[in-house]
Amino acid sequence: MASTSRRIESDGEDEPQEEELERFDDFTLASSWERFISDIEAVCRQWMANGPKNLLKKGAVHLSPSKNLYKVKSELKYAMKSYCMEYHFETDSDGRIADWDCSLHDLQLCFGVKDFLVIAPQSASGVILDAPESSKLLSSVAIALSNCSSMWPAFVPVHDPSRKSYIGIQSMGTIFTRRFEADHISSQVPVKLMHLEGLFELFVSKFAYSTMDFSAHFFQVHFTMKLTYKTISHDDDDATRGADAEFVESGGSPKGDTHTRTQWDDDCPWSEWYSAEDPVRGIELVTIWTDKMVESSSEMAELENASPHEAQKWMLSPNISSTVSDGPRTNNVGFASQLSLLVDALDMSFEAQFMEDFVSVEKPGMDNLKSSMVVPPPSVVDRLLKELFQDGVKLSGFRKSEHKNSRFIKGAPLESLFAQFCLSSLWFGNCNIRAIASFWIEFVREVRWCWEESQPLPRMPGSGSIDLSTCLINQKLQMLAICIEKKQQLNEEYHDCIGSEDDHSVSMENDQVVDVSWKTPDPGEHSDKKCNSPSTPTNVTNSVNGGPTYDTKPDDFTPSSDSKSSNYMRRGSAGVVGPMMLLKSHQSLHAPFTQEAPLMTEDMHEERLQAVDAFSDSSSFSAQLEKEILYSDMSAFKAANPEAVFEDFIRWHSPGDWEIDDPLKSEPSSGFASVDSKNDWPPRGRLSQRMSEHGNLWRKIWNDAPALPTSEQKPLLDPNREGEKILHYLETIRPHQLLEQMVCTSFMAAADTLNQTSFGGLKQMQTKIDQLYLTAASMLKPLQANLLSAGSEAIEDLRRLSVIFGHVEKLLTIAASLHRKFLQAPSMSEAIFTSYQEFYSKRMGTGSVEENGDMEFSMKLQVRNHERPIVSSMFTPPTVNQSWRKVLSMGNLLNGHEPIVREIIFSKRDRVSGNHYASHTPRGYNKEIETYRMYICGTSNDLRVALSVASCD
Repeated sequence: MASTSRRIESDGEDEPQEEELERFDDFTLASSWERFISDIEAVCRQWMANGPKNLLKKGAVHLSPSKNLYKVKSELKYAMKSYCMEYHFETDSDGRIADWDCSLHDLQLCFGVKDFLVIAPQSASGVILDAPESSKLLSSVAIALSNCSSMWPAFVPVHDPSRKSYIGIQSMGTIFTRRFEADHISSQVPVKLMHLEGLFELFVSKFAYSTMDFSAHFFQVHFTMKLTYKTISHDDDDATRGADAEFVESGGSPKGDTHTRTQWDDDCPWSEWYSAEDPVRGIELVTIWTDKMVESSSEMAELENASPHEAQKWMLSPNISSTVSDGPRTNNVGFASQLSLLVDALDMSFEAQFMEDFVSVEKPGMDNLKSSMVVPPPSVVDRLLKELFQDGVKLSGFRKSEHKNSRFIKGAPLESLFAQFCLSSLWFGNCNIRAIASFWIEFVREVRWCWEESQPLPRMPGSGSIDLSTCLINQKLQMLAICIEKKQQLNEEYHDCIGSEDDHSVSMENDQVVDVSWKTPDPGEHSDKKCNSPSTPTNVTNSVNGGPTYDTKPDDFTPSSDSKSSNYMRRGSAGVVGPMMLLKSHQSLHAPFTQEAPLMTEDMHEERLQAVDAFSDSSSFSAQLEKEILYSDMSAFKAANPEAVFEDFIRWHSPGDWEIDDPLKSEPSSGFASVDSKNDWPPRGRLSQRMSEHGNLWRKIWNDAPALPTSEQKPLLDPNREGEKILHYLETIRPHQLLEQMVCTSFMAAADTLNQTSFGGLKQMQTKIDQLYLTAASMLKPLQANLLSAGSEAIEDLRRLSVIFGHVEKLLTIAASLHRKFLQAPSMSEAIFTSYQEFYSKRMGTGSVEENGDMEFSMKLQVRNHERPIVSSMFTPPTVNQSWRKVLSMGNLLNGHEPIVREIIFSKRDRVSGNHYASHTPRGYNKEIETYRMYICGTSNDLRVALSVASCD
């Protein structure tokens, strides 16, 4: 209890002491400003403790275009205001920053610092408009950094945001402090400050006495300068392109001369269809004068008149259009955009049975197409058809300039009629299904007119074989062109026959021996000599079943006479076939003129193969299918060899079915079953087993075939019948079948067109084109195999193919533009394209969503001394039409072009020892520091100045 009472008493005695303490003012309590400094200090200490590596792990943000500049930020509050403090740091802490590094941050370039702090209010402007507030804020940061023993420079944005003004401070240890200040003049720049002489005196005025005549004194000032030149951009061409775009949108085709002025791509292969924007809008040239000691303003005046060729370093930067860098997100008109529309038309082609259904006004369910899809007027259709079917268009060869991988795509050759139709369709009515249907109907009508009037089909060869590697429509058109040619020949022969019917006579000739230089026998010549030559006529070719055919007219009549006379009349003989003799008579075997095998398209071959598969005995049915050809060859052989037997025809037509009894008597190299000479008659051998069978179809045809030369036979190819069948196919083709072949041909023709572009020896571009062909061939296979259906995944594959095509097309335009601009310096164009291709490869996906979409391409290419004249020639002197440019006032002209930006760095360096700055420095302290530094950036219209001054505190 005593202890308790004692504690109570003591408590009572402490009450007056507490009252005395309440009246005491405790100055150890921190004010709000001190707490603000403490918060800044805590954040700075944390950043210093973490270091760059840990800050990167904790989410530091990268700042482009620098490769190793990052920033972290922290929010602070003071006096009811919020501030944001950012710490900018580089991961590479070694060395000093370069003066003209294009990746420098604005503050790094202005003040020559590396790592720095920026503190700014979190407001709409982001700057401090009140001078006392900015000074107090900068003092707070300086105190906090001093407490941390940090030498980071700190900056505060002030004034109006457009001025880009800053004030800053940096502690350089216990001796010096550097202060920073930057401001900007956006108008009414004094004339004196437009010239190097005035700018030099502006810098000198910061450390020299104001009353001094600067022009009469010498100062040791370090000077470096960077001048940026830019080629003139011909933006006036946009008006012409806009007119072209309106014309195309109205349903016209850009093909033809639609330009009134010269475009950059007039000689490019795609200019026949569209005009592309020049992706390389120009070049920027940076000329750098490295560190130089300047002593007077007169030196600066001389330097202003110096040529840019005297600069120590030239750096070139291409100005790539942003519409190209943005990839497929832009709506540029080109092959890729139109091919994408054609794929959409293919997707809709399954909605109708015939092409007429898409344009018919009575077809139900097509009302939505009529309202959304516009068909160009008939005048546009007539103009396009006139271009397609213009007279005098001859083709020397379809595959003349094709790519090596073009054969993998089953389309039509670029210069063919169907390929040109497909390319024209891409630009017809914005390539919608209704426009394509109407264009196709008129196209087929024009083809029928050529057929009915026996007019040659333009852009198609009228002779030769059918190219089965092309699409079916191209095969049909090629066969139709041949039918028209044969139809013309029949008509001419018919008229000639009528005109010369009374004058016609048949000449009789003796048998002639044909040697190596055999020519068409002259009906007026006769010969009684025997044939001793073992050679075969040089112009003899094998027929479809192995027999020889001749190029000479099949109207030669020769009396059959070798060693003895004969009463038989030999007709249609092309000459003696070496030493071959007939089996039943001692006469030479004559090769007849035979008809050419009838031409067949791919679908005709498939029908024959299906018919063969339907029968078990494929060999006999195959002979049945070839009956007409065999019948014709046998008739011609009988006419040329009146005393021949079936075995003679087999020896000539199918040597493999004639088996020689004596194995020592081998066949000659010509492949014909024969003997060495006429003295070894009769020839030894027998028919093969299949030819010896009872009821053999070949022998039956032989027995039925009359002796008729080809001139008296019915043609194997009936041009009238085949021509009508082809037109029926074209008029009744299913829409999806037409669109499938159009898609394949359009991709192939567009790729072949771009492949003709001249882009120099850029191997990367050639590789991209090679890959495009292989990718297209792979994605177009379902169309070539007729495996496509409505809503199939192949449609999406085709859309992705359009995107890939667009990427390659854009790269190709850049390669072509670079090749033209750097024609005399291919190494520079290759270096620029390689850099851009690496940048653009990240965007060459197949989807519509792109990563890194906001990235901009930039590169600096150093120009070597021998390349400077080439680059300089790109800056053509300004013309009279460009007189809107203001009066030149900055000097350092390059072919009449003044720099668009002039950047200068003045600096003055002093040694601390023995200088007025060193009044409080320790003894023995001798170090050179940059006491004054001024960065100047400006044109004739504006000027920005940033000054840093080091002082001794």
